[in-house]
Amino acid sequence: MQTRLSVYIRLGAMMFLQYAIWGAWSTVLWPYLTKLGFTEWQKSASLAALYLASILAPFTGGQIADRWLPSQYFLALAHLGGAAAMFFMASQRDFGPFIILMAIYSILFAPTLAVTNAVAFEHIRDREKEFGLIRVLGTLGWIVAGWILTATRRADMDWGGRADLLMLTAVLSFIMAVFCLFLPNTPPKREGENPLAFVEAFKLLKDPQFLLFIIIAFVVTTELQFYYGPTGDYLKSQIGIADADVPAVMTIAQICELVGMAVLLPLLLPKIGIRWALAIGVIAWPIRYIVFAIGTPELKALVLGSLGLHGIGYTFFFVVSFIYVDKVAPSNIRNSAQSLVTLATIGLGNFIGTMFLGYIMNRFKNPDGSMQWTNIFLVPCVLTVICAIAYLVLFRDPRAAPDRGAQEPSAA
Repeated sequence: MQTRLSVYIRLGAMMFLQYAIWGAWSTVLWPYLTKLGFTEWQKSASLAALYLASILAPFTGGQIADRWLPSQYFLALAHLGGAAAMFFMASQRDFGPFIILMAIYSILFAPTLAVTNAVAFEHIRDREKEFGLIRVLGTLGWIVAGWILTATRRADMDWGGRADLLMLTAVLSFIMAVFCLFLPNTPPKREGENPLAFVEAFKLLKDPQFLLFIIIAFVVTTELQFYYGPTGDYLKSQIGIADADVPAVMTIAQICELVGMAVLLPLLLPKIGIRWALAIGVIAWPIRYIVFAIGTPELKALVLGSLGLHGIGYTFFFVVSFIYVDKVAPSNIRNSAQSLVTLATIGLGNFIGTMFLGYIMNRFKNPDGSMQWTNIFLVPCVLTVICAIAYLVLFRDPRAAPDRGAQEPSAA
């Protein structure tokens, strides 16, 4: 019998590696593709590959882990394939082969985001208090990946002529694949009445509050691409941050996210409830975009400080969203319910948002190649303000699913 401490340590290590993998490439891919000479549309398409793959997540990862294969084995296979795809992608310089490999990687990686959440929820006792403490190690992993990348760049580390951010991702993915074999056993729940778990998950949309939550989460996520995509280029060209320092500087967001998950979320969530916790997340993003819109080298400290609002926003919206979905979804479709949120946010929201980003970047690109950063960041500012108002007026605290409370997490 495994001790509960052993289970929690493994769940924390799982989150650390999962988000170290994502953090190694996601926030610095846009500047890397700029160096390769990709167009704004090609850069958008490269980022959008993961999001398009996430649309398939309820029909792939969620379905497999809910019905057919233990979650730990699914995660091991997906990350092993992802490591191989990243290794070959790191040597590509042309858009054609690059986007094909990116699509393969994305199909493998996208389902793991929801499945790791579901694995954690399956093996913890108090979801509202404990999930944030486990998930915070994912934020630490993202931070460590960014600092490793900056350290290797400052040391002029040679990756054999391959892209450093993609090679680091490949190494971390391989480590994760091996580690997943030692995760607590999480077998599929074959006892569900409907063998297609994602069909049952879609029925959650009949609840007006859940539907409102999904719509707001979708719109907010479309605007997050204005952070994930061009922020690296913005920090270099508009604020004056050195290229080698960008990966580490952008971890300011994750450092604040870490504080939010480890301290603020466990402290505030039991007191203010899910509704107001989500509200904090929704409000943080338009404030950040206002700062970006007025940013200049003279306001460098303010701009770098505003990066922390991304971490606070992520913690109080997306992490609390995972808790919200786990609370309202019946236990036998929990993986697929998490995957449904993945579809609406990381999938449809990010995909459409990335395409929208490409349009806005082209629209406000000067003939000399420079960007009209104020106009660019005012767009997501306006849309996130609308989301915040809609949320505060219409959303209410959720009630637990009828079967919640009868489920006791496994200790092994």
